[in-house]
Amino acid sequence: MFRFTTQYPRPSSRMRRGQLTTPHGIIETPAFIFCATKAAIKGVPAHWLAELNTQIILANTYHLYIQPQSQTVKALGGLHQFMGWHGPMLTDSGGFQIFSLGHGSVGDEIKGKRLAGGRKQTLLKITEEGAAFRSYRDGTQHLLTPEASIQTQIDLGADLIVVFDECTPFHVERAYTEAAMERSHRWELRSLQEFQRQKVEHQALYGIVQGGIYPDLRQRSVNFVNSQPFFGHAIGGSLGGSREQMDEIVRLTACQLDPTRPIHLLGIGGLRDIFTHLEWGIDTFDCVHPTRIARHGGALYKRHPKEHINLKNSQYRQDPNPIESDCACPTCTRYTRGYLHHLIKADELIAATLITLHNIYFMNQMMIEIRKGIEENAVEVVRSRWIV
Repeated sequence: MFRFTTQYPRPSSRMRRGQLTTPHGIIETPAFIFCATKAAIKGVPAHWLAELNTQIILANTYHLYIQPQSQTVKALGGLHQFMGWHGPMLTDSGGFQIFSLGHGSVGDEIKGKRLAGGRKQTLLKITEEGAAFRSYRDGTQHLLTPEASIQTQIDLGADLIVVFDECTPFHVERAYTEAAMERSHRWELRSLQEFQRQKVEHQALYGIVQGGIYPDLRQRSVNFVNSQPFFGHAIGGSLGGSREQMDEIVRLTACQLDPTRPIHLLGIGGLRDIFTHLEWGIDTFDCVHPTRIARHGGALYKRHPKEHINLKNSQYRQDPNPIESDCACPTCTRYTRGYLHHLIKADELIAATLITLHNIYFMNQMMIEIRKGIEENAVEVVRSRWIV
């Protein structure tokens, strides 16, 4: 039911072209996974996603654990039936929320912020048993354990699911990073045992590599996940305080992982980042960036220093051109930058939908060209068309 096959057109490189077979279809890799965090991509119905060449989407275990609760989703037929999406799906474990609830987001971390916007810290305590937290919806207290995370993901029914772990920020001391990594390994074993206990056949489990910014800890974590019978691997944790540091940590980690298993890079999805990390054998990426910036007027754009243009800007007020002249997405074939600028300024909800459609199509088209470029040993040519 689950299978992963690869080919390496360039024997000297770990860059590869693959096929990841799941019960809901084959994922052509490398692939980008869009984040339908609460079982929805904001402003875009699920049935439109396939029309934009989307292969796989991700839903968030933590948020669905809170609302509407996994038992409700299970009673309504699982995530696929619940949200009307019939392709492959992945759910994360809720572990990243342990990090964000306690320390702020990755973006806040790199910018040196703490719990931006005055948000209250809702993480109560991390113990060997699991993570105690307070619901952001009603203040009720909960304990998320490895077993509860796996049960929640089984209820949700995604094809690919992930072990429970703690994502540590890079600014904490090495001793804490090491202790958290070792605890995550124990949680991963408990996650695996629960998954095996339930004899799940329609889902496949990914292990996660932690270890922060420390190469020796990353190597220990790689050795751990390689030694366990996970179907795939995910590179997790905070990857550093700069892009250069992130690149080095991903390179060191990916190059040591078992190449017979699919490798996912959690939460990274900038255009430049994708082209960089392909070189080291990353098969799938996920990130909220393409859909999040769309809700703020950001339209992805080829060969732009910022990788997108901001349609809020006054320079687009009377612009008669589409976002991109060679883009075949539903937005670019029908609407102008000037119209989109007007919708944003008028606070029309359709603005976010139209720009999101463009960004989804853009990412999918880029990945199609990347896959073809790998097959033809011409990725550098593809890269030159998409990024500077």
